[in-house]
Amino acid sequence: MAAADTCGASTLSSGSVASEAGQSGTSSFQRRGKASGGPGGGPRLLSIAGTRPSVRNGQLLVSTGLPALDQLLGGGLAVGTLLLIEEDKYNIYSPLLFKYFMAEGIINGHTLLVASAKESPANILQELPAPLLDDNGKKELEDVHSAKTPELDVNMKIAWRYQLQPKMEQVGPVSSSRFGHYYDVSKRIPRELLESSKWHGFFLPEHIPSGFKGESCFLSCGYMKLLQFIQNSIYTEGFDGANPQKKQKNILRIGIQNLGSPLWGDDICCKENCDNNHRLTKFLYVLRGLLRSSLSACIITMPAHLIQNKAITTRVRNLSDTVVGLESFIGSERETNPLIKDYHGLIHVRKIPRLNNLTCDESDVKDLAFKLKRKLFTIEVLCTLKIMAHWLTLRLNGPKDSL
Repeated sequence: MAAADTCGASTLSSGSVASEAGQSGTSSFQRRGKASGGPGGGPRLLSIAGTRPSVRNGQLLVSTGLPALDQLLGGGLAVGTLLLIEEDKYNIYSPLLFKYFMAEGIINGHTLLVASAKESPANILQELPAPLLDDNGKKELEDVHSAKTPELDVNMKIAWRYQLQPKMEQVGPVSSSRFGHYYDVSKRIPRELLESSKWHGFFLPEHIPSGFKGESCFLSCGYMKLLQFIQNSIYTEGFDGANPQKKQKNILRIGIQNLGSPLWGDDICCKENCDNNHRLTKFLYVLRGLLRSSLSACIITMPAHLIQNKAITTRVRNLSDTVVGLESFIGSERETNPLIKDYHGLIHVRKIPRLNNLTCDESDVKDLAFKLKRKLFTIEVLCTLKIMAHWLTLRLNGPKDSL
């Protein structure tokens, strides 16, 4: 309950900002002079690039980097929440979702925090996919990464009453070039975008003393070091509400790869009854508290299929706000099934957050499949395949099996 209350106090709502703008008792001309939204005089509802409020509850959302996944999650990933990606068996497709999330942050000028125990964060960022942008999207991308802020034309000959209207272009339905981009997995993100972006890297072998590796304290040191690193990044750069950011407000995107795997020194994937089975859940509990009290969003990939104790899997899902699982067809009978030969696996939306409530939502859309094309990672509904399978059954067995 404490985490839920904190979330409600720290997140942004377009309705609260609009109400503050309309409660002033001064005249229209006085409001025009006191307005701080820019030369036009209108107050801005939102000033954070790459965000928009939820149409359900006004919760501030960021894109996962995959528009189809944003739609499944109710419009995007809520700021202050945790997205858990349960890795596929061979960890082929889950890194793509991780990279989409990070690439979306770079495109929108967000600050990144990349944590890994396997690969250097710098190498991970260099492998991010390149955005697919039209001419308008390229211009907007240049505006985001440039130091200058576009100014309104104060000499426009329009009625003053329209100048006082709130700026809605950043909070209403936006084009894919503003909220949620498409990416070309066959190309790498331009180097100039990486150089102009701000990011922090946590590579586990660099933060653990060599004498501790292989000892029992390796696990606790790894998780503790990562929590301290995240906390310092949030507090020192003003992503928390207690220490407001000096410059324009921004979003911190946190990405953690292969959490809970033996790479992090955790043995929950090796033993059913291990002595350290509560350290991962404690880490997630503290991390969730940090997210609730800051302008940040986190994605974690975890090999859930390797966890021996299913009770730990359940606790990890309960501590996550959103849970998405990937099931690859590689090595299974479905790989040779002619009905689904065009797809590479299934995607399971196991949990959708219902913020400030004791219960969670479940996705109404079932039977989702994904496929990786030459350039795009797509998600589609399998209902048409069921119709094809039923039609084929009727053709083989005759009319007696019809509905």
